[in-house]
Amino acid sequence: MLYDLEPDLPALTDPVIIAALDGWVDAAGAASAAVEQISRDATLVARFRGDELFDYRSRRPVLDVMDGVLKDLVWPELAVRHVRHGDRDLLILAGAEPDLRWETLARELGELCRTLGVVQWVSLGAVPAAVPHTRPVPVMATASDTGLLRNGEVPGPSGLLRVPAAALSVLEIGVSRGGLPAVGFFAQVPPYAGTGYAAASVALIEHLGRHLDVSLPAGGLRAAATVEHQRFDQAVETDPETRDIVGRLELMGEGDEGQERLPTGEELASELERFLREHAGEDPDAPGFSS
Repeated sequence: MLYDLEPDLPALTDPVIIAALDGWVDAAGAASAAVEQISRDATLVARFRGDELFDYRSRRPVLDVMDGVLKDLVWPELAVRHVRHGDRDLLILAGAEPDLRWETLARELGELCRTLGVVQWVSLGAVPAAVPHTRPVPVMATASDTGLLRNGEVPGPSGLLRVPAAALSVLEIGVSRGGLPAVGFFAQVPPYAGTGYAAASVALIEHLGRHLDVSLPAGGLRAAATVEHQRFDQAVETDPETRDIVGRLELMGEGDEGQERLPTGEELASELERFLREHAGEDPDAPGFSS
């Protein structure tokens, strides 16, 4: 078994599991920041065994050295925690994207979901896309079956999107094939955003809240998004190259009648390929990106 359950489990009523892993499909750390916000004061339910899941040469533990003495190690973690918002029990699966045993982990997660009585899986992620900060954050939705999405959400993008898979997607496919309904929300992040894009985190929280019909706290993320927006605006005003990039992205985001549209699968794949080319040789687990 790849996880250890806590001895005293909370009483759960139709819990929903919310999953977000750092690294891949977490551009600018937006999804990780979203689940960190909604899981404040959460209690531990299960912890996964890092020695079984992580390659410590690619994701090394952090070592603290104090006055020449080796003091402490902080290991990468993957865990499930419980938090209640309104009348909804949420189980937050968050932490480092595993390096190893993805299919086995998916099977065991399916078993854990059955043990805990989980009724739905929700993935949260963020992807690099040809979008500007001057537009509302586009959020793509996915669903394992028709009728799962609510409030006018439409699955997309249209057409075929073929990209390198994240562990998050492998886990979602695994649990959904085991009979658990699954949806996903993926915010799109501008190519010039760095390690943090609070507007995308807020958008994910809002979409999740509407889907679950529950009020979820955004905390200081809204204020952070305002500060980031002002910083990007200042860059546009002072740097001609940035101004040109934002202008082109704004034109790409308009439909035939000047309306907002989601990029197609082909456009998203092209943007991801550009991202991979420009960052060849960099740590693929580092959250976020910049150009």
